[in-house]
Amino acid sequence: MSTADRTYGPEESSGQHTIAARRVSFDWESTPLHWIPDEPTATHVINVLHLLLPAGERWFVKVFKEALPLVDDPELLKDVKGFMGQEATHSVQHAYVLDHLAVQRLQTADYTKYVDFLFEKLLGGTPPPGMPIPAQEWLRLRLSVIAAIEQFTAVLGDWVLSADALDRADCDAVMLDLLRWHGAEEVEHRAVAFDMYQHCGGRGLRRYARRTAGMAVTAPVMLYLWAWGAAYLVRHDPQLAGRLRYSLAEHNKAVRKGLLPSWRELGAAVPRYLRRSYHPSQEGSLRKAVEYLAASPAARAAAGAIGRSAMA
Repeated sequence: MSTADRTYGPEESSGQHTIAARRVSFDWESTPLHWIPDEPTATHVINVLHLLLPAGERWFVKVFKEALPLVDDPELLKDVKGFMGQEATHSVQHAYVLDHLAVQRLQTADYTKYVDFLFEKLLGGTPPPGMPIPAQEWLRLRLSVIAAIEQFTAVLGDWVLSADALDRADCDAVMLDLLRWHGAEEVEHRAVAFDMYQHCGGRGLRRYARRTAGMAVTAPVMLYLWAWGAAYLVRHDPQLAGRLRYSLAEHNKAVRKGLLPSWRELGAAVPRYLRRSYHPSQEGSLRKAVEYLAASPAARAAAGAIGRSAMA
């Protein structure tokens, strides 16, 4: 797909916004285990991000590296490299949260080993044994899965930027900054994985059919992993000591309080994505994302460090 063929939403146009990694860091020393006070279910439903993203976003970068030689659109190539830098940083920062959970006696390795297996083995550089899929088609399938995952991360990113209930709940400021910095970057690069798939995925009906197949696989697997992850975290939480189990009732109570996105918000992302004319630039607000990135304590500190290094 050439630059001229790319579709942009009302807030952006070709060449208007540069996607680049921000070398942020976060100090977790004072962050409590239940960083949403008195809301262990909401805390751990969101904490599933930390279980999935270190391996998941490393995998994004690996797959995109495989596909880079196929990109002959200079503008898309620039966006893809910025996307890769952002995703690599996300992976590292969420891994640090897992270290912090371990310090608080919440061990996660018995869950994350399965996530690692999913991304490193089942979705690795070659198809699993018994699946004779040509190399080009295997790459295209994995790109379609990344595009589908990024549909949900854009929706979640837009949600967390607007979730005033998290502020009213007196959430830990460092964790909220991590989530909103990450969410803002997801909105910022919301179209890149889709554009990458469209560029590398061939043409016509087969490209669209593979895109729908990517979402058909991604949506139920993400739902399963999230429910399993939330149940795991609640069950192994040392402060709860087995007094609580993850339940749909507790989850929905947190949704009604505005502490979690609604099922309707998440579910509606699927039919939007499946429209033939769809483009992710329609998701969220780039303006809101950029405004948060300009105000984020971690992003501001990273920008300041770069500025001081340049002047040194």
